[in-house]
Amino acid sequence: MAMDALFLLLPISLLFVLGIGVAFWWAIFAGQFDDTRDAATAILDDDDRPHPGEA
Repeated sequence: MAMDALFLLLPISLLFVLGIGVAFWWAIFAGQFDDTRDAATAILDDDDRPHPGEA
């Protein structure tokens, strides 16, 4: 019974690993990790002061 589960779960897990690898490969070459510094410091540039016309 345990071997039957392995015959099912191993190919499924290999497909998941392959899919994650393809998604990561696409993210690298699509420029998703090119500008990480600006996204990290954007919260520091946020202006939370109320504008003159708001209540």
